[in-house]
Amino acid sequence: MEEGNHSEVTEFILSGLTDCQELQVPLFGLFLLIYDVTLVGNGGMILLITVDPRLHTPMYFFLRNLSFCDLCFSSIISPKMLLNFLAERKSISYTACAVQMNLSIIFAEVECLLLAVMAYDRYVALCNPLLYTVTMSRQLCKQLVAGVYVVGVVDSIIYTCFTFQLSFCSSNTINHFFCDVLPLLVLSCSDTCINKIMLFAFTSCITVSNFVTVLVSYVYIISTILQIRSAEGRQKAFSTCSFHLTSLVLFFGTLLFMYLRPTSSFSMDTDKKFCMFYTLVIPMLNPLIYSLRNTEVKDALRKAMNKLLTSS
Repeated sequence: MEEGNHSEVTEFILSGLTDCQELQVPLFGLFLLIYDVTLVGNGGMILLITVDPRLHTPMYFFLRNLSFCDLCFSSIISPKMLLNFLAERKSISYTACAVQMNLSIIFAEVECLLLAVMAYDRYVALCNPLLYTVTMSRQLCKQLVAGVYVVGVVDSIIYTCFTFQLSFCSSNTINHFFCDVLPLLVLSCSDTCINKIMLFAFTSCITVSNFVTVLVSYVYIISTILQIRSAEGRQKAFSTCSFHLTSLVLFFGTLLFMYLRPTSSFSMDTDKKFCMFYTLVIPMLNPLIYSLRNTEVKDALRKAMNKLLTSS
């Protein structure tokens, strides 16, 4: 690799989660199980929402897109990580690294924005129920999802272009289990000041603005729920958004800690653990949260299973 010339870099080496050889096979089994549950859970959620007419509502339209996002997000990272657990040489080509980073940014931002859109949907449903079907029209729902993907794609192209125009001359070993922005900036021998400012600005803008949207929506939602006189009515109203609130706490809590903590407390090993949580664990948990705590989803699943058993 010729020093100072990033065009000579043909591949990177991913260090993975740990250097301990004894843990490679157990970790392979653990993350294979996580990935399988992610595939089955999110794939099943997409199929269930598609085939059951009772779930053809704005809330489940967004949930189906969230499941698709989780499925793609995990599939961008898990297969290569699983292969590297068993491989002697954990390499990834320069082009494949750029593609993996680009796609992971797209679906990370799409998930972040989708959760905010879903918060707005719950706000309209609980605070303006009589206008819900008019406000959350099918056309608006499609426009919101399209807008979410446009923002994700544009931001990911900017991140990727700015990152891969840098020179990598000191080392090609990425201290991570996938190609992420920060570990690549650490490797660069170019001036990364602009990249870091841009990363902080974009991430802060998107994460904080979405967090504020969610916070304001839930202030109104909780205020509306507390005004319901009957305890049964309050419980029913809260149950319609409790699963979404759980997903929000998991996802935004992780992101806010990762990207908005002081640089003095930054540790790549800590960063890898939090990345593992929001890229692999949360996509597995989301369908479980939405199915186990949602009566409509459980009823639709029960109906689908009964139909399948009857037909067989």
